Amino acid sequence: MKTDIVVIGGGAIGAAVAYFLRTMDASASVTVIERDPTYNLASTPRASGGVRRLFSLPENIALSNYSIPFFDDFAETMALDGVPADIGLKKNGYLFIVPPSSREMLKQNYDTELGMGCNVVWLEPEELKHKFPSMNVSDLGAAVHSPDDGWLDPHSVLMGFRKKARALGAVFVADEVIGFDRNGSTVQRVKLKSGGAIEADHFVNAAGAWAKDICEMLGFKVPIEPLRRYEHYFESEDPIEPLPYLKDPERLAFRPEGKGYSGGVPTLAEPRGYNFEIDHDYFEDVVWPALAHRFPQFEKTKCKNTLPGLYDQNDFDGNVIIGPGADGLANFHLLAGFSGHGLMHAPGCGRAMAELLLKGRYETLDLSRFGWQRLLDGAPLPERGII
Repeated sequence: MKTDIVVIGGGAIGAAVAYFLRTMDASASVTVIERDPTYNLASTPRASGGVRRLFSLPENIALSNYSIPFFDDFAETMALDGVPADIGLKKNGYLFIVPPSSREMLKQNYDTELGMGCNVVWLEPEELKHKFPSMNVSDLGAAVHSPDDGWLDPHSVLMGFRKKARALGAVFVADEVIGFDRNGSTVQRVKLKSGGAIEADHFVNAAGAWAKDICEMLGFKVPIEPLRRYEHYFESEDPIEPLPYLKDPERLAFRPEGKGYSGGVPTLAEPRGYNFEIDHDYFEDVVWPALAHRFPQFEKTKCKNTLPGLYDQNDFDGNVIIGPGADGLANFHLLAGFSGHGLMHAPGCGRAMAELLLKGRYETLDLSRFGWQRLLDGAPLPERGII
């Protein structure tokens, strides 16, 4: 089989790449390889669904400035046969809160966000308390609120991109990559578990938490590791005023969901690996104390469900690696290492990768600093005070 572009991984990122490729050039043949079309263990459906502009790096802010308006119009853009692709988008805002020691860092980020046209509001502790009376602000130094941000349903986003990409002519193959044929700086074909092989001009590694395994098949390593995280659903017996998506200094991140809340406390101390086991003590030992400290109402809370999932954690600097160049390969492109930001940036990165493949350059968003060269230079680009 011969195709122009092979995309490895059919989650939200891979499906977005396929969508933009076919939208921008209907003559380009695109084949997406996804080993599990049920997405049983895929990261996308297990994500929290947050979409925000609150970052420190201009590239991440630009990705959000492109992606969030795209999500605003997603239902109509991805409609099929006149049926909108509803993604449950809720623009209830995002809120970052920090202790006094991080006030200056938050202010620098706030100034960058303002400078890039974001609708962000600076809140002193007393203003925060007035806006959210239930919140304990005694240990806080400041907050930034982005009222135009919010959250969406991850599985619906994945299905929207996948169905539209297929309708536009992208081919989705249910198979597993087991190896490659490589000649120097060029990948010639990908070999499949079924016994088949696909020849292509370009290959995109959008395998998320499994991206490192794909790279190892080509003989090189990347600093992308699977990192387990939990998404807990919990309820409070006592009422709390309507809340935005909240992130606090102890990595607590949660948002309203139905009658309760969804969120957790991801930790970089988690051992790397493909682990989907549930530590049933984690909520009570780690998440509940953080919740109860910030909102007294959570003294009476019950965890109803825990869903484990995997970040494609870039242990080099926590940001996506995009483009060619890894191990000198000119036609093998990475699009992984999002470290929890993949779903919210799927539209921006999908378009950027499509431009790179079809035109050889970025046109809408310049993501060149997120390329492989920074790893060769030993020059990480971490977010400042933001996870």
